[in-house]
Amino acid sequence: MPVRARYAAAAVILGVAAALWWWAGRGPAVTVVAPMRGTAAEIVYATGAVEPVRWARVTSLIRQRIVEICDCEGQSVKRGDVLVRLDDKEIRAQLSELRAREDFAKREVSRATELIGRGVSTTQAHEKVSTDLRQVQGLISVLMEKVDQYTITSPMDGVVLRRDGEIGEIVETGQILFRVGVPKPLEVEAEVNEEDISRVKVGQVVLFRTDAFPDRRLEGKVREITPMGDPVAKTYRIRIDLPDDTPLRIGMSVEANVITREKENALLVPADALQGSHVFVLDGGSARRRNVSIGIRGTRAVEILDGVTERDRVISPAGAGIADGRRVRVIEKPAATP
Repeated sequence: MPVRARYAAAAVILGVAAALWWWAGRGPAVTVVAPMRGTAAEIVYATGAVEPVRWARVTSLIRQRIVEICDCEGQSVKRGDVLVRLDDKEIRAQLSELRAREDFAKREVSRATELIGRGVSTTQAHEKVSTDLRQVQGLISVLMEKVDQYTITSPMDGVVLRRDGEIGEIVETGQILFRVGVPKPLEVEAEVNEEDISRVKVGQVVLFRTDAFPDRRLEGKVREITPMGDPVAKTYRIRIDLPDDTPLRIGMSVEANVITREKENALLVPADALQGSHVFVLDGGSARRRNVSIGIRGTRAVEILDGVTERDRVISPAGAGIADGRRVRVIEKPAATP
């Protein structure tokens, strides 16, 4: 290779090396945020669904085909109003046969009574036909109770919230056909993990999140905590009252944040700025590790009791590549929110 070419190649290599050294010396890019004053909130997370306070599931007690069903979704019904009729031809035929056997047994009892009066029959014969009559009447009573199961009625006054079933469909035992309830007031029935339930109290404020209303503040209040939890799911059920003007609708799924503790005028930093018990603050062009004392931990922000001030600039998020004394490249970030 000619001398001039070797010098040119060496210059290129030195230039690349210098550029890499300059780039590496700039350090990783970070965003910083100023700690701010606000309300620190400690929450317990739960998931649930919106339900009426008073409502009922209407199910079938038998497996049978639907022959008639109420087209009354969204309409008011009274307790005892017929919602569904199931195919009862077979059981009606059985009932007719038993009625015929009952009539025959009654005639036999009358005949046996007459024969005893004439002295040409025994009490044993009379007792036998009487027993036959009682057996048939017992079967009729059982069948009559079953016949009632073929007509499904509303268990309460209310509105038909939902109907699931069509004429001709085979209904399974226990299948829900209707949901009937009073549209107001509403509540949220939510599940809380057993390790958090000790912090939940009746009367605590609850904030909800749902995709249906992403930018709206939705509140409720804990009304009830079930005494016994689910040992399999390891959760406890809580019921949360909703205000009458809530936009939430029956059946919506929600994320519930139960506020268990609040503190106003707390110094807050974003939760992602924290690494264990320390944060990194900006010192010139370098990151400096700062140990902090932590108060209330929220989902978005954490209360700092000691270790940083409002004049500091905290690196958020604190990435894995940040170390004490390492140079960093700063990108401004909006202030922390509670």
